[in-house]
Formats: sequence, C-alpha cells, structure tokens
Amino acid sequence: MPPAQRLPTMTDVAERAGVSPSTVSRTLRGLTSVSPDVRARVEQAARELNFAVSRHAASLVTGKTGVVAVLVPTLDSWFMGSALTRLGPLLREAGLEMTVYVIPDLAERTAFFERLPARRNADALLVFSFDLTAEETARLDDLGMPVIYVSQHVEGRPSVYADDVAGACKATRHLLNLGHRRIAFAQTVGARGFSFSTRDRLLGYRQALTEAGIPLDDDLVVTIPPRDKRGTMEAVGNLLSLREPPTAIFADADEQAVSVIWTLRKTGIEVPERISVVGFDDQDTAEWFDLSTVAQSPSEMGRIAGELALTLIDDSEADRTQHVVLPTTLIPRATTAPPPGTPDQREGNGELPHEGR
Repeated sequence: MPPAQRLPTMTDVAERAGVSPSTVSRTLRGLTSVSPDVRARVEQAARELNFAVSRHAASLVTGKTGVVAVLVPTLDSWFMGSALTRLGPLLREAGLEMTVYVIPDLAERTAFFERLPARRNADALLVFSFDLTAEETARLDDLGMPVIYVSQHVEGRPSVYADDVAGACKATRHLLNLGHRRIAFAQTVGARGFSFSTRDRLLGYRQALTEAGIPLDDDLVVTIPPRDKRGTMEAVGNLLSLREPPTAIFADADEQAVSVIWTLRKTGIEVPERISVVGFDDQDTAEWFDLSTVAQSPSEMGRIAGELALTLIDDSEADRTQHVVLPTTLIPRATTAPPPGTPDQREGNGELPHEGR
C-alpha cells in the first residue's frame, strides 16, 4: 500500500509563487490589495499543486479567521432581510463567511456581551441597529477587531447609516407644501433595535415644523407598537378625538403607515381626501398601497458596510472613525394631497396657502 501523500500547504504555494504565505492568503480570499501579476502567479501555483484553502490553516498563518460576524436584534424585518441579502454574497465573493448573532431579548443580549463569542471567531463585527450602552460599546472596543455600526452612528467609530433627520424633514415639508398645518407623527415603539431611527425621524419632523413656523404640539405625536392592530386603532383614535384633528399623518415606517391607512378607511375616513398619510422606507408594500414615502436603501447600506469591513480587515492603517451617510429620497404617491377645503393649486397664482390665510 503506497504511503499517504502529503497535502500541499499554503507555504508550498507561497514558495512556488515566490511570495509570502500571507500574500497567498490575501490572494485566495479575493482581497483587492494584491497586484494582478502576483495574483496570477499565486493562482497558477495553487492550481499546479492542487491546493484547496483550509480556513484553519489560513488562520494559523495570517491570524485571520476568514469570518465576519454580524450582530442583529431580529431577522424578522424588511430592513434586515434586505441588508443581509446584499452583504452575504459580497463577503462570499471576497472568500469570507458570515456568522449572524441574533440577540432578540435582554437575556441573550446580556449573555452575548458577557461571553463576546465573536472575539476569537471573526475578523470584524457589524452591529446592526442596536442602541448600545456606554459599557457595551466599550466591550466591543476591546474586541481587537474592526467594529462597524450599521443604521446608526456612533461617535469615533466607523458607521454607515441613512440620513433619517433629513428624510423626515422631506416628508414633513412635502405635507407642508401641500398646505397641511396640523401634521401628526406616528412613532414606532417596541421595535427591537430601531429606536435610533425613530428618534432621528421625530427630530426631523419637529425641525421641519419649526422651520415653517408651526408650533410643536405633543398631542400630535402618538406611539404605535409594531404589528399591533388595536394599538394602531387607539393611536389613530387619540388623533381623531382632538379638538383640532390632524389633516395629515407622518408614520416613521411604511408598515405603520399602512396600518394607519387601514384604520382610517375602516372608520370611513378617506385617504388622502380627508387625511393624507406618508411613510418611511419604500418597502415593496409601499408601492402596492401607492403610499407616499421616504425611500432608503438597506441593500446599499449592507453593501457599503461590507466593503468598509473588508477595507478595515485588510488595512490596519485605514480610517476607523469614518461615517458614511446615505441620502434618502421622497417618493410622492397617491396617499398625500392638499387638505380638505384647499383650493386647487393649479388655479389662481399657484401659491401654496400660508398659515393665517
């Protein structure tokens, strides 16, 4: 029986190609820091030796695991699904695997930050939509790897997020420009991990009203638990029972906007003839409902966050404090119109009504 043949190693490939083992690792992981000439030599040597990458062996040579960890509060959301669907293939193309840690409740969150399982099992950590305490942020700082915050900004750390404040300003100004002066804001409460966006959207709503000289009215701000029909009905009921009910409602997410529209129409209130409604996100549902909304792209956010992670893994000198802020776009559809009693703006001089006229 012939003796077992020794399998080729990364060192063998490096010797044949005339490069270091770490260069072989970077090449076979698809990183862009390798020149075309060196890449061709390494790939040729690997083919000649019939070499297959062993993740464990690569880790021993380079100190890299070939894994990017992702920390999320839930997988049951349009945002997370869109972002991870784009992130996963991008990492695979670079020769990296993605490990997802889902932390849906306080007990699992406490256990994660006590154990920090990503410490020895990943080369970078992407944190999606978590409102972290100062202590938790400090724990992640001590991981010894790049930590990228996604859909939130954290001072002094790499972050990728949409401009929620500007997006909310656009939605509110759209309603103001249509002539609305009693504009309500429906904010989501209890959605795991997304309170950061909710706070910024409320800030943008208030900022636009203040710029327009409209007094802020706390009675026009209501909270709605996610996917809670009764909670939506109660919130809308509170608005309709005001002495001066709103003529428009800005919901901080498309799902909430759709539930508001359903509730209004269930009570015989036509949208947008009596009350206009605008959302935020531009999910597929928004197009089906012909919902005016503010569009953001979690898919693009996932792509940029992944590329930033690859850069920080491969280049220890890269900027680890940069923020990438993605723009939003207003998409006007059929759920917004001038308030009841407003003259057709196509008549007269075309000016929009102003407060006090």
